[in-house]
Amino acid sequence: MQFVSTEWQPTSTAPSDRDLELCALDFDGIVHALPFPCHTDGSNWVDGRGKMHADIQPTHWRKWTDSG
Repeated sequence: MQFVSTEWQPTSTAPSDRDLELCALDFDGIVHALPFPCHTDGSNWVDGRGKMHADIQPTHWRKWTDSG
């Protein structure tokens, strides 16, 4: 069984095989969790809803949990 942490992890450790919840800084330096899932595609981040490139530079990630 693989343990999946709900704690924030640095993006340098982000897996590329699943959608993730990302945390990013806004222009004022305030940290926000993005309200949509994303995953990596090489060095790019992709919006998991529409499969489009997301122009973001996240700082942390954790497992995406769909509460809807």
